[in-house]
Amino acid sequence: MKHWQETSQIVGRVTELAAAGQRAAMATVVRIEGSAYRRAGAKLLVEEGGATRGGVSGGCLEADVREVAMAVMREGLPRLRHYETGDDDRTVWGLGLGCNGSVDIFVQPVTSGDAVNVARHMRTLLAGDAPFAVSTVVRGPAAALGRMLVEGNGPPAGSTETPALDREMARRAQTLLAAGESDLYDIESTGAGTESTGVFTEVHVPPPRLVICGAGDDAMPLAAHASQIGYRVTVVDHRPAYLSRERFPDAERIDRRPDDGLEGLPLGPSTHLVVMTHSFAHDREWGRRLLRTEVPYIGLLGPRARRDEILEQIGVTGEPAGATGMDRFFAPVGLDLGADGPEQIAVSILAELLAVRTSSVPRHLRDKDGVIHAV
Repeated sequence: MKHWQETSQIVGRVTELAAAGQRAAMATVVRIEGSAYRRAGAKLLVEEGGATRGGVSGGCLEADVREVAMAVMREGLPRLRHYETGDDDRTVWGLGLGCNGSVDIFVQPVTSGDAVNVARHMRTLLAGDAPFAVSTVVRGPAAALGRMLVEGNGPPAGSTETPALDREMARRAQTLLAAGESDLYDIESTGAGTESTGVFTEVHVPPPRLVICGAGDDAMPLAAHASQIGYRVTVVDHRPAYLSRERFPDAERIDRRPDDGLEGLPLGPSTHLVVMTHSFAHDREWGRRLLRTEVPYIGLLGPRARRDEILEQIGVTGEPAGATGMDRFFAPVGLDLGADGPEQIAVSILAELLAVRTSSVPRHLRDKDGVIHAV
């Protein structure tokens, strides 16, 4: 879900640089094998002045990728680079990173030609709520290298200038969109003496939303941390002074009491909610209404005794059960991390949110068999 936010920031910057007549190159992870810090689709934007945005690793590859990007800008030619991150000092580029994996990264100019039009189209799609796919030629005929095709609900954007290749890329992209998966694959040549084409199709799925009912001081670090990890955040409160941009700069802010109802709130199958108004009556009424929805996660701040009293007053008692929606009710909210203070409690809540979203059982990574970041 971080990719949506990161990609939105990068393509926004690409359009700004292009309008100013400045050059930039974008590096994209197109394949990983074994252990890798970032997944396929992670991006690093390198500007001609040397500034960067995003990342393709935990910091170990960025310096080398930046140099490749500077060369790509000078030459105007995309490059596909392969990095071995094993513990042998003789691995590719002599990096000897000790991560025991490999990464393929495609670096391309993005502030000239059709790439700018694709970036503008992507920026529009990233402001919406529909999934879409971006297919990039990363290997094959020089004329097609770096060409991009965007497929979604609306008309496509971009082209390889080869209709047969466009059609096959579009077909593959629609299949991957339906599966919600990105992939690096080869399209075999149909012409005598011509190369096969390597294509990376990245599927962009809208990230989940986090709705926070309550705009107190302890909601501020939760909203900030949630935005940083990729959630689209909405904060709801009936006190306009608490809903200032200074307090919640990256969140949508809605002036609302629970008695005003749920209309207009972004409540859907990928929405998570945390109720933390610090008002017993407001928490009770939010809980009463939200348990009638189908959102997959409703968290309530506060101790068990407070939770039990709220549930008793709204007429929901007994053990968690799907029939009452209680299987989606997490109270007290958060994982037991020994958290103390608003910032640590925010980490506890977000850790639980991520675990629930991925159907993961929280545990120490040292207790996990196999590679930890592989897909």
